Amino acid sequence: MYRSSSGDRPAAPEAAGGHGASRLRVRTVEILPDAVVLIDQLALPQEERYVRCGSWQDVAERITDMTVRGAPAIGVTAAGGLALAARVAAEEHPHDPAGFRAAMERAAAGLLATRPTAVNLSWAVTEMRVAWESCAAAPQACAVHLLRRAQEILDDDVQRCLRIGENGAALFAPGASILTHCNAGALATAGYGTALGVVRSAFHRHRGDLHVFVDETRPWLQGARLTAWELGVEGIPYHVISDNMAGHFMSRGSIDGVVVGADRIAANGDVANKIGTYTVAVLAAEHGIPFYVAAPLSTVDAQTPDGSHIPIEERDPDEVLCIAGRRVCPDDAVAYHPAFDVTPAARVTAIIAEVGVLRAPYGEALAAALAVSAGADGGARSPSVGGGA
Repeated sequence: MYRSSSGDRPAAPEAAGGHGASRLRVRTVEILPDAVVLIDQLALPQEERYVRCGSWQDVAERITDMTVRGAPAIGVTAAGGLALAARVAAEEHPHDPAGFRAAMERAAAGLLATRPTAVNLSWAVTEMRVAWESCAAAPQACAVHLLRRAQEILDDDVQRCLRIGENGAALFAPGASILTHCNAGALATAGYGTALGVVRSAFHRHRGDLHVFVDETRPWLQGARLTAWELGVEGIPYHVISDNMAGHFMSRGSIDGVVVGADRIAANGDVANKIGTYTVAVLAAEHGIPFYVAAPLSTVDAQTPDGSHIPIEERDPDEVLCIAGRRVCPDDAVAYHPAFDVTPAARVTAIIAEVGVLRAPYGEALAAALAVSAGADGGARSPSVGGGA
């Protein structure tokens, strides 16, 4: 039975400061002066519970154990963790800028070690590093500056996702049935979503005339637990299916398109996403169904030439051998657990980003999009600087 535990609930979206906040029904992360507050994704869908992190070490633990997951959400959360690190470092080194920066580098290294595939993690750390390296004030003032920068990164993610949603909604006609894999919704971002942001925007554009097939997404069941929960919150019609049912429904003409998120997009358009995404892409190509990837440009790693160079996180095999903490395999069974796979750019119909819908050749399209984004930010560095999901 679902219940809400709101003692540490993040501030209501309308009060959170992000533009378009009234469209947010789920707040994944809140960055406060003394804490980072996260919705506990391990407790969903049975319980809506919030976790309060008081240090960067707490944040790193919550990223590692998947209390928070989803590439954009990981990046935003890491930025908040570094803001907490700055607060402590400023107290310990109030008159020692070198000591302050050394403490920040230790925190950055600890956070970067949590999830190696999601590029948004290293992007956010790079953004925060620029902020502390360029701060000429005393450590206390730098800590305030870093808190503001982390909150800006959070609000920026909401804005990017809102634009992704609007750009992708036009790709689907009224009455469309859309297949998703994993969770790339509000829970995977700061509160609106990439792939589910597209679904949400299309649902509102077509006045509710939309249906979603939700891949359960073994072994963590992010689809069955999280995507289904989000769609229920939004009132969007859906059916959960096991991962091995996707081909069946495609062959019956039941699916009009696929939209997924991404943890890292290489410079050539190869896409790393939750394990099983590649299988869905191959099935979609076999049945002539468009396969869309929705992601902000902060997910693009221009320093990685193609998918073969993307590091793939290997997680605990027990996550495959067990379901909900209960072992379902023989005691002597062993398992592999790559958390991600890579979908070749040739299998991607389009990449839906905040600057528009990008199509092949992706090397040129992504480079141009990054240049446009940098120009729109007044000549700021492109989101891909620093690599890394």
